[in-house]
Amino acid sequence: MLSILLFVGITTYAQAEIKFDSDVIDYGKVDYGSDGVRTFSFTNIGDQPLIIKDVKSTCGCTVPKKPDGEIAPGKKGEIQVKYDTKRPGPIRKTVTVYSNAVTKTVPLKIKGFVNKKKTEGEESM
Repeated sequence: MLSILLFVGITTYAQAEIKFDSDVIDYGKVDYGSDGVRTFSFTNIGDQPLIIKDVKSTCGCTVPKKPDGEIAPGKKGEIQVKYDTKRPGPIRKTVTVYSNAVTKTVPLKIKGFVNKKKTEGEESM
């Protein structure tokens, strides 16, 4: 009986594991009202299917979109993030990914700066 408990105790379980290409997206300086969509790419480096359960942002100005379905072992996936570029000023937001991976939650950061809206007659630089 003890040997069975020891065997069960040391057995490793197969799991999904998420590895992001980068955990930060730097928008740099972007124009007011420009395209605010960026993508975080990741790979399931585990040996079980990866399920992204949810993706939440710290405010309504950042809208994340999680992938549909499972990500098979060894396959890539993407989490799309759309920032509202009609909010001039610095961008400093966190998007948190919830999954069935070994690391259950992963914080992702976006940063940058949205330029002020150009008024009529202003020249582009």
